[in-house]
This record gives sequence, C-alpha cells and structure tokens, in this order.
Amino acid sequence: MAPPSPSPSPTLPLRGPRRLPVSAAVVLGRFCFRHRRWVLLGWLVGFVGGMLIGIQAFGRLSGDLSGSSIESFAGLDHLAESATYGPRITAIVTGDTANIPATVRDLRRTDGVARVSDPLTAPAAAGLLASDGTAALVVVDVNRNLTVEQAGVVDVVTERLRRLGAPTGTDVVLGSNALLEQETNEQSRKDTELGEFVALPITLVVMIFLFGGFVAAGIPLLGAFTSIAGGLASLYGLSYLMNLDPAVPSVTTVMGLGLSIDYALLIVSRYREERGAGREPEDAVAVTMATAGRTISFSALTVATALGGLFVFRLVIFRALGAAGVSVVLVALLSGLTLVPALIATFHRRITVPSTRVSDDGFFARLARATQRRALLVTVVLAGLLLAAGSPFLGVRFQNGGANLLPRDFEAHRFADAVALHFPARATSPVIVLARVPAPRLQAYADTVSRLPQVRVAGAATQREGGWSAVELTPYGASQGDRATALVRTLRQRRADFRTWVTGEAPVLVDFQNLVLDGLPWAVAILAGGTFVLLFLMTGSVLVPIKALVMNTLSLGATFGVLVWVFQDGHGSDLLGFAPTGALETWVPVIVFAFAFGLSMDYEVFLLSRIKELYDAGLPNDRAVELGLQRSGRIITSAGLLVVIVFAGFAGGKLLGIKEMGVALATAVTVDATLVRCLLVPATMTLLGDLNWWAPPWLRRVHEKIGLRES
Repeated sequence: MAPPSPSPSPTLPLRGPRRLPVSAAVVLGRFCFRHRRWVLLGWLVGFVGGMLIGIQAFGRLSGDLSGSSIESFAGLDHLAESATYGPRITAIVTGDTANIPATVRDLRRTDGVARVSDPLTAPAAAGLLASDGTAALVVVDVNRNLTVEQAGVVDVVTERLRRLGAPTGTDVVLGSNALLEQETNEQSRKDTELGEFVALPITLVVMIFLFGGFVAAGIPLLGAFTSIAGGLASLYGLSYLMNLDPAVPSVTTVMGLGLSIDYALLIVSRYREERGAGREPEDAVAVTMATAGRTISFSALTVATALGGLFVFRLVIFRALGAAGVSVVLVALLSGLTLVPALIATFHRRITVPSTRVSDDGFFARLARATQRRALLVTVVLAGLLLAAGSPFLGVRFQNGGANLLPRDFEAHRFADAVALHFPARATSPVIVLARVPAPRLQAYADTVSRLPQVRVAGAATQREGGWSAVELTPYGASQGDRATALVRTLRQRRADFRTWVTGEAPVLVDFQNLVLDGLPWAVAILAGGTFVLLFLMTGSVLVPIKALVMNTLSLGATFGVLVWVFQDGHGSDLLGFAPTGALETWVPVIVFAFAFGLSMDYEVFLLSRIKELYDAGLPNDRAVELGLQRSGRIITSAGLLVVIVFAGFAGGKLLGIKEMGVALATAVTVDATLVRCLLVPATMTLLGDLNWWAPPWLRRVHEKIGLRES
C-alpha cells in the first residue's frame, strides 16, 4: 500500500487551545499546578526521609538461602545446623612460613577459637602444604556458639593471620564466606554510586541539548533523585520481609533512574508541545496530564505487570527483585504524575517554549514514509537480523557466581586464584551428600557411588552434630561443570534407602536452573497476558498487542545473543574490563527478560498512544502511523539515549552480574528504540493497515465499556 503524500494534517484534538473537559487527570494537573509548593514540600520530606532510611538498606544485604524447602538450599541449612564449629577463616601463606608456628600457638590460646590446623605439623594427607612447598594453608575454626565476650573473635583472627605477611617476601591471602559477602556488598554499593555519578551528569548535558535549557533538563533528574530515594527506602522495608541479594540495589536504582527519566521526559515534552500550540501554562499542564499522564500510567502498569511475573518463581532473589522493581515503578509513576507537574508549574516561566509549531514533516515522518514504501522488505530484513543476532543464545551456559564475580584484585578472588594455583585438589568444590544416619551407614552408600565415572575423589563420611553425617564427592572438571551437574542428577536418581540431601555448588546450580524452568512458563503467561490486556484497553485492538509481543520477543532474543557473545564468549572483555568465565550468571537473563520487556513496552506505549490518538481523530492508518512516529520518535529516541547512558554507567561497575545486566539492558533499549520502534513498528502497521485496529464485535463492546481513552 503506497503511503499518502505529506499533505497538511487536519485540525486535530489537543493540537490547539480548546475547552478542557473535567476528568481526574485534568483535576490532578490543576491541583499540582495550583498547590505546587505543598506538593514540592511533601516530595522534599519524602526525599530526605527516603535517603536517610534507604542508605541503611546496604547493611542488610545477604545472599543467604536459608529457610528453603529446595533440596540443595535445605542441605546447606542442615550443614550449618549440624556443624561442630562456627565460621571458618583460611589463610594461604606464600613465601616465608617461619612465623606460622608462633601464630598457630597464639590463635589456639585465643578465646573463641575452637581449632587451628598447623600446615607444618599436619600429616601430608591433610593437604595443607602445596606440592612444591611454596605455599601453606592455615585453617581456623571458631566456636559455633560464641558468647558476648567472643563476638569479635573473627576480627581478631583475621588481624593475626594478616600479620603472617610481615616477613619480607611473604604474601597472605584470606578467604571466608563472611569476607566474600562483605566485599560483594561493598562493591554493590560502590557500583550503584558509580552508576549514578557517571550517568546523571551526562544525562543532564544531553537533556540540556534536547530541551535547549537547564531548567527543563533538570526536572527529569529531580524526578529521578526522588525515585532513587523512594526505591532505596522500599528496599529497607523489604529487607525485613525477605533476604535481599547484593545485586538488588543496583538493579532497582537502574530501573528507577531509567523510568523516572522516561516519564519526566514525556511529561515535559508534551507540556512544551501544548505551550507551543498556544495554551496557557495551567491548561498546558492539565492537557499534559490527560494525555502524557495517561500514557505513563499505562507504561507503569505494563512494566509492573512484567516485573510481577517474577513472583511466580520460588527463588528469593527473583521475588525480591520483583517486589523492589514494582515499588520503584510506582514511585517513578507517582513522581511523574505529581512532582514533575509541580516543578513545571514552579519554573514554567523559565521553560523554553517552541517559537513555531512543530513540523509534521520532519525526519521521523520522512523515515516512516520511506519505511512504508518498502514495508515488507523492512519487516523481513529486520526480523532476520534480530533472529541472527539472537542465535548465540542457543549455546548459552549458566553458573552461580561467587568470588569470580568480583574483580581479580579483590581478596576473595585472589584467594580463589591462589587455591587453584597452589592447591588444585581443593579448587573444585565437592558435591556433599548429607543424611541423618550414623556415618558408617552413609559410608556404605558412599562406597557404592564412589565408582561413578563423574567422581574423582570420594572422602570419608564424617559424623556431625545432632545425628547427622556427611560425605564429600569431588567431581572431575569445574565445580559447576557438566560432569559435576551430571553427578548431582545421578545421585538424586540413585538414592540410598534413607533420606539424603545432595548439596554444594553444583546442586545449587541444578536446583536454581530447574526452578527457573519451572517458573518461566507461568512468568511468561502473566507477562504476556497482562500486557495483552493493558494494550487492548488502550487501543481496542487484538492484533496490536499480539504484534507488540512478537516484536518484543525478537528484540529480547537479540539482546540475549549479544549477552552470550560478549560475556560467555569474551568478545570485548578488555574494553569492558572483565575476565570471561565461560558462562552467564543464572539470574541475569531472567531479570533482563522482565526489565527489558517492561522498558520495551514503555516505548511501545509512547508510540501507540500518539498513533491511536491520531487515528481516533479521523486520520487514515498510514498517515496516523507517519504522524505518530513524527510526534513521538524524538521522545522515544531521546528517552532511549538517556536510558542507555544510565545503563552504561552501571555497566562500568565491577560486579560481573551487574555489568552483564547493564550491558544487556543498554543493548535491549538501543535495539528497541531504533530498529524496532522506528522501523519495524511502522513497517508492520503499514502491512496490516486498518486491520491493526481489528477486534471481534464482542471485544469491541467490552472496550467501549471499560477501555481507557484520552480525555
């Protein structure tokens, strides 16, 4: 179908001054304009309180998996319950070992220390001395139940072990679960601060260029600040209801920044458009809330629906990210609907107004017409390109990261590297079989499975507290490699005649992946169903929501392909500053799927709301698509650019999982705001023509009753 020539558009609603009907959106806009001081005061109090409360959330982060009914997680609980000793601190001493005996004697006399292993006197079978004699392991176990006076024993032990490095040529590296968690939490906080420090100034400069003024550019940033404060405060509250992984603050901050900037950008842009059409400031704010305010409300509902799909997973990290994400979406929406209009009302005299009416024959209109002339070719080529970009995801591998997620110069990572170098037998984490039976009975079972081809070393069963016993089976290859996961599955198929728990790094990975696969269909169903309903309520169409879901799937597939190509295969690792591990963090694709889908629908709503507005005003489908892209294309690409800047700031962090997420979301937004929204959407809507707006008669009647329309 040949597109019409760019003739002048007819007079359309909302393009010039007219009497405004009374609606909730108009009332809200006028209220925020007239009572702006009270609105701003309320947000100021909320911002200060949110920051004071939210900053405490970083001290409550934990990757603890306790309290779960999942086998590997429950097994870790039982290991902790049945442990004879408390926390363990291990030191690898490389070089001069002369001070070790004195340090061991000193530690054994320390109140709260239960056991110290001396590598110089231990039998060779203990494996505390490197085969070449260049390194030694000092292992310290503290009491399981520490008294109040012994509470600081871990710090005392850590300090005394570090003194082993005093002799010249001696290097001491410490390792413990507490140190790993401490460094991860601290780096999460630093990555969050770095992302904000890098992204916000650059974002301000770009927005000044876009709006031609400091005040209009600053309003979206003020909205972003309040969303960050509200999001962190919500995290603090959630930390009392569930364990929050160290990745949660960075993820929610990224989402809050991106959505706040998107929503404020749309509000400010529509306000300037209405002012350019001749409206007075208060009327312009009211119309903006009745149009752009409705759009961001739809967007927020869509994003919240996408994140709501995370609640179907039994994994705490996904539920925590879902709850935190929904919270920050609601804060960003509330900011866009109240704070931004109040700021516009306060500074309206300093917000530049377009001197002439915005042209309907600009770059995006010409791009739409060029796309419409070759709609089928554009659709086929772009679909093929996105499918090809997503093909690397077919070879994806997953892992649950530990010390390898930290930079190489961090102590937890250096400890892991030192173990692999000097004590390779300890480098592979064992698969642990745990049972509440006497050790000899578990040993008999261990003897039968020790001959499995995946088992490299089978340890002796040990008796633990409370009638528990455990045995370690060290697999060939990596701790989370194919042979390790195969061993886990075999052990669960070949159970003993008593209840066993199979746990360790590989079992946790297997259970994590199984839980993702179990929850994924339900999450996709919630996401797709919710998105379909919301887009139907907005457009009255059945085909538009289906088409949006298909295009989002193509866009996300390309994003996942890039994620594998970069982080699993290592392309660009030097540029991005990371060491490839040959796999992706298990949680990253799920979170990227939910967050990127939500952001993609964000831009879909921005574009469809304008096209639908024009189509309802009487324009033909193709002309409505052309003008809709012209009037929203700049906003979509600008919002996409700003969000990519935000995500790029977080991609510069040091935690590998956060870096993966930042790069993935930046890729998703780039693809979506350019190839999909500016080319694929106009092409497919041209091919469908008036069928875009088709719905069965009974659904049309439903939409007439409950559908949401512009005021």
